[in-house]
Amino acid sequence: MRDAYHEELDAISDHLVEMARFVGSAIGRATTAMLDADLKLAESVIAADDKVDTMQRDLENSAIALLARQQPVATDLRIVVMSLRMSADLERCGDLAQHVAKVARLRFPDSAVPRDLSATILEMGQLAQRLMAKATEVLITKNVDLAMQLEQDDDEMDSLHRTLFSHLLDDRWNHGIETAVDVTLLGRYYERFADHAVSIARRVVYLVTGEHADEFTPEPETTA
Repeated sequence: MRDAYHEELDAISDHLVEMARFVGSAIGRATTAMLDADLKLAESVIAADDKVDTMQRDLENSAIALLARQQPVATDLRIVVMSLRMSADLERCGDLAQHVAKVARLRFPDSAVPRDLSATILEMGQLAQRLMAKATEVLITKNVDLAMQLEQDDDEMDSLHRTLFSHLLDDRWNHGIETAVDVTLLGRYYERFADHAVSIARRVVYLVTGEHADEFTPEPETTA
């Protein structure tokens, strides 16, 4: 009976990893669709968000059923509760990838991003994908040190976000209000995606240690 119980717990963790990989791919594909003005790719990202929603509902149903039947305590309870919260983070990441793809669809056949900002947006999209890949690794390995690194990695996204705004506020901006709105929204989507990846890592820290990430102090390395 306990073996079946732990198999269910493992299945919930596996489900989270699958969601994380899926939304990481989605933000990369959405970025490509936007920069290349690829309508077909944008439509596929938009349609795929239904799968993310379904995955979240399935995970929630499994977690709630497990809570009702097994009444887990201690670490097992943290796994279930944190899984519910992380699935919400991942569902939101799926929404954000879809939002990027919708901007691409809205501006087709043109690209929503001016050529002089394409490199910055591409970098934001690639960074979002890397952050989610690292969050996925944290989910698999439960590596607290790696989880804590994501907070620092997110600083790079914040810097890119500020770069976008410096362009928008520059007196030489000549791309119009519509493009300014698009770029503002896109910057926000990538920044929020990164925030959710960090949130997932922080929840893993709590899951493993029982301490919140901002309260956790790693043990000092010992020397031989």
